[in-house]
Amino acid sequence: MSNLPIEVPSLRSQLTEPTSIAMIDKIQFCLVSTTFAEEVILTSYVNDGVTSLPENAPPIVFLHGFDSSLLEFRRLLPQLVEAHQVWAVDLFGFGMTERLRDVQVSPMSIKEHLYSFWKTTIATPIILVGASMGGAAAIDFALTYPQVVQKLVLIGSAGMRAGTTMGKFLISPLDRMATNFLRSPKVRREVSLKAYADPRFVTPDAEACASLHLAMPRWSESLISFTKSGGYGSFAEQLKYLGQEALILWGDRDRILGTKDATKFQEIIPRNQLIWIDNSGHVPHLEHPAIVAQHIRKFVA
Repeated sequence: MSNLPIEVPSLRSQLTEPTSIAMIDKIQFCLVSTTFAEEVILTSYVNDGVTSLPENAPPIVFLHGFDSSLLEFRRLLPQLVEAHQVWAVDLFGFGMTERLRDVQVSPMSIKEHLYSFWKTTIATPIILVGASMGGAAAIDFALTYPQVVQKLVLIGSAGMRAGTTMGKFLISPLDRMATNFLRSPKVRREVSLKAYADPRFVTPDAEACASLHLAMPRWSESLISFTKSGGYGSFAEQLKYLGQEALILWGDRDRILGTKDATKFQEIIPRNQLIWIDNSGHVPHLEHPAIVAQHIRKFVA
Protein backbone atom coordinates (compact mmCIF):
# COMPACT_ATOMS: atom_id res chain seq x y z
CA MET A 1 0.00 0.00 0.00
CA SER A 2 1.18 3.55 -0.65
CA ASN A 3 0.77 6.76 1.25
CA LEU A 4 -2.62 8.34 0.76
CA PRO A 5 -3.36 12.08 0.68
CA ILE A 6 -4.01 12.63 4.38
CA GLU A 7 -2.38 15.16 6.63
CA VAL A 8 -0.95 13.45 9.72
CA PRO A 9 -1.19 16.04 12.52
CA SER A 10 2.50 16.77 12.67
CA LEU A 11 4.66 17.38 15.66
CA ARG A 12 7.51 16.16 13.50
CA SER A 13 9.44 19.38 13.98
CA GLN A 14 9.60 18.59 17.71
CA LEU A 15 11.08 15.15 17.15
CA THR A 16 14.81 14.87 17.70
CA GLU A 17 15.57 11.15 17.95
CA PRO A 18 16.51 9.57 14.60
CA THR A 19 14.32 6.53 15.35
CA SER A 20 11.28 8.75 15.97
CA ILE A 21 11.79 10.74 12.77
CA ALA A 22 12.40 7.57 10.75
CA MET A 23 9.28 5.92 12.14
CA ILE A 24 6.92 8.80 11.39
CA ASP A 25 8.34 9.07 7.88
CA LYS A 26 7.49 5.40 7.27
CA ILE A 27 3.82 5.69 8.22
CA GLN A 28 1.51 4.56 5.41
CA PHE A 29 -2.27 4.31 5.10
CA CYS A 30 -4.63 1.74 3.64
CA LEU A 31 -8.40 1.48 3.39
CA VAL A 32 -10.02 -1.20 5.56
CA SER A 33 -13.63 -2.38 5.23
CA THR A 34 -15.60 -3.74 8.20
CA THR A 35 -19.14 -4.90 8.92
CA PHE A 36 -19.64 -2.41 11.77
CA ALA A 37 -19.15 0.70 9.63
CA GLU A 38 -20.54 1.71 6.25
CA GLU A 39 -17.44 3.77 5.55
CA VAL A 40 -14.00 2.34 4.90
CA ILE A 41 -11.47 3.17 7.60
CA LEU A 42 -8.23 4.92 6.71
CA THR A 43 -5.76 2.88 8.73
CA SER A 44 -2.20 3.86 9.62
CA TYR A 45 0.62 1.37 9.75
CA VAL A 46 4.35 0.83 9.23
CA ASN A 47 5.79 -2.07 7.27
CA ASP A 48 9.56 -2.56 7.28
CA GLY A 49 12.25 -5.20 7.11
CA VAL A 50 12.94 -8.02 4.69
CA THR A 51 10.41 -8.54 1.91
CA SER A 52 11.01 -12.21 1.10
CA LEU A 53 10.43 -14.61 3.98
CA PRO A 54 10.91 -18.37 4.26
CA GLU A 55 7.92 -20.35 5.49
CA ASN A 56 9.38 -20.65 9.00
CA ALA A 57 9.78 -16.88 9.39
CA PRO A 58 6.31 -15.30 9.56
CA PRO A 59 5.81 -11.53 9.74
CA ILE A 60 5.83 -9.94 13.19
CA VAL A 61 2.92 -7.59 13.95
CA PHE A 62 3.03 -5.09 16.83
CA LEU A 63 0.03 -3.66 18.72
CA HIS A 64 0.41 -0.56 20.89
CA GLY A 65 -1.06 0.30 24.28
CA PHE A 66 -3.97 2.48 25.46
CA ASP A 67 -4.09 6.06 24.15
CA SER A 68 -0.90 5.42 22.24
CA SER A 69 0.22 4.78 18.67
CA LEU A 70 2.58 2.70 16.57
CA LEU A 71 5.31 5.24 17.43
CA GLU A 72 5.57 3.28 20.66
CA PHE A 73 7.71 0.77 18.74
CA ARG A 74 10.06 3.32 17.20
CA ARG A 75 13.12 1.92 19.01
CA LEU A 76 12.21 -1.76 18.82
CA LEU A 77 11.44 -2.26 15.13
CA PRO A 78 14.88 -1.15 13.88
CA GLN A 79 16.37 -3.93 16.02
CA LEU A 80 14.45 -6.56 14.03
CA VAL A 81 14.33 -5.39 10.42
CA GLU A 82 17.52 -7.06 9.21
CA ALA A 83 16.10 -10.56 9.54
CA HIS A 84 12.33 -10.12 9.85
CA GLN A 85 9.38 -8.46 8.20
CA VAL A 86 7.76 -6.22 10.79
CA TRP A 87 4.43 -4.44 10.93
CA ALA A 88 3.04 -1.96 13.43
CA VAL A 89 -0.59 -0.90 13.12
CA ASP A 90 -2.70 1.75 14.85
CA LEU A 91 -5.74 0.02 16.30
CA PHE A 92 -9.23 1.27 15.50
CA GLY A 93 -9.96 4.33 17.64
CA PHE A 94 -6.29 4.98 18.37
CA GLY A 95 -3.10 6.38 16.92
CA MET A 96 -3.39 7.95 13.48
CA THR A 97 -6.08 5.53 12.27
CA GLU A 98 -9.26 7.31 11.21
CA ARG A 99 -11.94 7.70 13.86
CA LEU A 100 -15.46 7.49 12.44
CA ARG A 101 -18.36 9.57 13.66
CA ASP A 102 -21.04 7.66 15.62
CA VAL A 103 -19.19 4.30 15.46
CA GLN A 104 -18.38 2.74 18.81
CA VAL A 105 -14.79 1.92 19.68
CA SER A 106 -14.81 -1.37 21.61
CA PRO A 107 -12.82 -4.59 21.87
CA MET A 108 -15.15 -6.11 19.27
CA SER A 109 -14.68 -3.34 16.71
CA ILE A 110 -10.93 -3.25 17.38
CA LYS A 111 -10.69 -7.00 16.75
CA GLU A 112 -12.73 -6.96 13.55
CA HIS A 113 -10.82 -3.98 12.21
CA LEU A 114 -7.51 -5.70 12.98
CA TYR A 115 -8.62 -8.89 11.21
CA SER A 116 -9.76 -6.90 8.17
CA PHE A 117 -6.44 -5.03 8.16
CA TRP A 118 -4.60 -8.36 8.28
CA LYS A 119 -6.64 -9.71 5.35
CA THR A 120 -6.06 -6.53 3.37
CA THR A 121 -2.31 -6.16 3.86
CA ILE A 122 -0.67 -9.34 5.20
CA ALA A 123 -2.89 -12.40 4.65
CA THR A 124 -0.38 -14.90 6.01
CA PRO A 125 0.08 -16.32 9.54
CA ILE A 126 1.88 -13.98 11.90
CA ILE A 127 3.72 -13.59 15.18
CA LEU A 128 1.58 -11.16 17.21
CA VAL A 129 3.17 -8.82 19.75
CA GLY A 130 1.05 -6.71 22.10
CA ALA A 131 2.16 -4.16 24.69
CA SER A 132 -0.07 -3.18 27.63
CA MET A 133 -3.62 -2.80 26.22
CA GLY A 134 -2.21 -4.11 22.94
CA GLY A 135 -1.47 -7.33 24.81
CA ALA A 136 -5.15 -7.73 25.67
CA ALA A 137 -6.04 -7.01 22.04
CA ALA A 138 -3.48 -9.61 20.94
CA ILE A 139 -4.87 -12.24 23.33
CA ASP A 140 -8.43 -11.56 22.13
CA PHE A 141 -7.31 -11.80 18.50
CA ALA A 142 -5.30 -15.01 19.03
CA LEU A 143 -8.21 -16.71 20.79
CA THR A 144 -10.65 -15.75 18.02
CA TYR A 145 -8.36 -16.35 15.03
CA PRO A 146 -5.98 -19.15 16.05
CA GLN A 147 -5.27 -19.94 12.42
CA VAL A 148 -3.81 -16.46 11.93
CA VAL A 149 -1.52 -16.25 14.98
CA GLN A 150 1.37 -18.71 15.19
CA LYS A 151 2.97 -17.33 18.35
CA LEU A 152 2.16 -14.63 20.86
CA VAL A 153 4.40 -12.10 22.62
CA LEU A 154 2.98 -10.14 25.58
CA ILE A 155 4.87 -7.10 26.85
CA GLY A 156 3.58 -5.80 30.20
CA SER A 157 0.19 -7.03 29.04
CA ALA A 158 -3.29 -6.06 30.14
CA GLY A 159 -5.96 -8.76 30.08
CA MET A 160 -5.70 -10.22 33.55
CA ARG A 161 -8.02 -7.79 35.33
CA ALA A 162 -11.71 -6.97 35.05
CA GLY A 163 -12.70 -4.15 32.71
CA THR A 164 -13.48 -0.66 33.91
CA THR A 165 -16.92 0.37 35.16
CA MET A 166 -16.04 4.02 34.73
CA GLY A 167 -18.00 4.23 31.50
CA LYS A 168 -21.41 4.29 33.18
CA PHE A 169 -20.41 7.47 34.96
CA LEU A 170 -19.16 9.22 31.82
CA ILE A 171 -22.23 11.29 31.07
CA SER A 172 -21.91 14.74 29.55
CA PRO A 173 -20.11 16.95 30.57
CA LEU A 174 -18.09 14.55 32.74
CA ASP A 175 -16.87 12.65 29.68
CA ARG A 176 -15.33 15.76 28.14
CA MET A 177 -13.84 16.78 31.47
CA ALA A 178 -12.16 13.38 31.72
CA THR A 179 -10.55 13.56 28.27
CA ASN A 180 -9.54 17.19 28.79
CA PHE A 181 -7.80 16.04 31.96
CA LEU A 182 -5.99 13.29 30.04
CA ARG A 183 -5.02 15.79 27.34
CA SER A 184 -3.15 17.95 29.87
CA PRO A 185 0.63 17.97 29.19
CA LYS A 186 1.25 17.86 32.94
CA VAL A 187 -0.91 14.74 33.36
CA ARG A 188 0.65 13.02 30.37
CA ARG A 189 4.12 13.77 31.70
CA GLU A 190 3.20 12.26 35.07
CA VAL A 191 1.96 9.11 33.34
CA SER A 192 5.21 8.90 31.35
CA LEU A 193 7.31 9.32 34.46
CA LYS A 194 5.40 6.42 36.02
CA ALA A 195 5.74 4.26 32.91
CA TYR A 196 9.53 4.43 32.78
CA ALA A 197 11.87 3.09 35.45
CA ASP A 198 14.45 5.70 34.43
CA PRO A 199 12.95 9.23 34.28
CA ARG A 200 15.69 10.32 31.88
CA PHE A 201 13.72 8.58 29.13
CA VAL A 202 10.94 11.18 29.50
CA THR A 203 12.47 13.54 26.95
CA PRO A 204 10.75 16.21 24.84
CA ASP A 205 10.98 13.75 21.94
CA ALA A 206 9.28 11.01 23.96
CA GLU A 207 6.53 13.39 25.08
CA ALA A 208 5.95 14.52 21.48
CA CYS A 209 5.68 10.89 20.30
CA ALA A 210 3.20 10.14 23.08
CA SER A 211 1.02 13.12 22.14
CA LEU A 212 1.05 13.20 18.35
CA HIS A 213 -2.26 11.35 17.98
CA LEU A 214 -4.12 13.80 20.26
CA ALA A 215 -4.45 16.16 17.30
CA MET A 216 -6.42 13.60 15.29
CA PRO A 217 -10.10 14.44 14.65
CA ARG A 218 -12.48 12.86 17.21
CA TRP A 219 -9.67 11.75 19.55
CA SER A 220 -11.78 12.69 22.55
CA GLU A 221 -14.97 11.05 21.24
CA SER A 222 -13.18 7.77 20.52
CA LEU A 223 -11.57 7.62 23.95
CA ILE A 224 -14.95 8.24 25.57
CA SER A 225 -16.55 5.59 23.36
CA PHE A 226 -13.92 2.99 24.25
CA THR A 227 -14.25 3.73 27.97
CA LYS A 228 -18.03 3.45 27.81
CA SER A 229 -17.68 0.05 26.13
CA GLY A 230 -15.96 -1.23 29.28
CA GLY A 231 -12.64 -1.78 27.51
CA TYR A 232 -10.78 -5.06 27.87
CA GLY A 233 -11.70 -7.29 30.77
CA SER A 234 -10.03 -10.37 32.18
CA PHE A 235 -9.08 -13.28 29.91
CA ALA A 236 -8.10 -15.45 32.88
CA GLU A 237 -10.75 -18.06 32.09
CA GLN A 238 -10.06 -18.20 28.34
CA LEU A 239 -6.26 -18.28 28.56
CA LYS A 240 -6.20 -21.99 29.38
CA TYR A 241 -7.53 -22.58 25.86
CA LEU A 242 -4.78 -20.55 24.21
CA GLY A 243 -3.14 -22.85 21.69
CA GLN A 244 -0.22 -20.63 20.75
CA GLU A 245 3.10 -20.65 22.52
CA ALA A 246 3.55 -17.35 24.35
CA LEU A 247 6.52 -15.24 25.39
CA ILE A 248 5.82 -12.97 28.37
CA LEU A 249 8.18 -10.01 28.75
CA TRP A 250 7.77 -7.88 31.86
CA GLY A 251 9.63 -4.97 33.38
CA ASP A 252 10.74 -5.79 36.91
CA ARG A 253 9.88 -2.23 37.98
CA ASP A 254 6.49 -1.90 36.31
CA ARG A 255 4.48 0.71 38.23
CA ILE A 256 1.52 0.83 35.83
CA LEU A 257 0.30 -2.78 36.09
CA GLY A 258 2.69 -3.95 38.79
CA THR A 259 4.39 -7.34 38.53
CA LYS A 260 1.86 -9.83 39.93
CA ASP A 261 -0.01 -10.21 36.65
CA ALA A 262 3.13 -11.54 34.97
CA THR A 263 3.17 -14.63 37.17
CA LYS A 264 -0.58 -15.06 36.74
CA PHE A 265 -0.14 -15.19 32.96
CA GLN A 266 2.67 -17.67 33.47
CA GLU A 267 0.49 -19.90 35.64
CA ILE A 268 -2.50 -19.99 33.25
CA ILE A 269 -1.17 -19.97 29.68
CA PRO A 270 -0.46 -23.62 28.75
CA ARG A 271 2.81 -23.06 26.88
CA ASN A 272 4.76 -19.98 27.85
CA GLN A 273 8.03 -18.49 28.95
CA LEU A 274 8.25 -15.54 31.34
CA ILE A 275 11.29 -13.29 31.09
CA TRP A 276 11.88 -10.34 33.38
CA ILE A 277 13.49 -7.26 31.86
CA ASP A 278 15.78 -5.86 34.54
CA ASN A 279 15.70 -2.17 35.48
CA SER A 280 12.66 -1.59 33.32
CA GLY A 281 9.23 -0.13 33.90
CA HIS A 282 6.02 -0.66 31.94
CA VAL A 283 7.63 -0.03 28.55
CA PRO A 284 10.74 -2.24 28.26
CA HIS A 285 10.50 -1.99 24.47
CA LEU A 286 11.33 1.71 24.85
CA GLU A 287 13.81 1.46 27.71
CA HIS A 288 15.70 -1.67 26.61
CA PRO A 289 14.76 -2.30 22.96
CA ALA A 290 17.89 -4.31 22.15
CA ILE A 291 17.22 -6.74 24.99
CA VAL A 292 13.54 -7.09 24.10
CA ALA A 293 14.45 -7.64 20.44
CA GLN A 294 16.96 -10.30 21.40
CA HIS A 295 14.30 -12.26 23.30
CA ILE A 296 11.80 -11.89 20.45
CA ARG A 297 14.35 -13.10 17.87
CA LYS A 298 15.16 -16.15 19.95
CA PHE A 299 11.48 -16.91 20.54
CA VAL A 300 10.56 -16.54 16.88
CA ALA A 301 13.48 -18.73 15.80
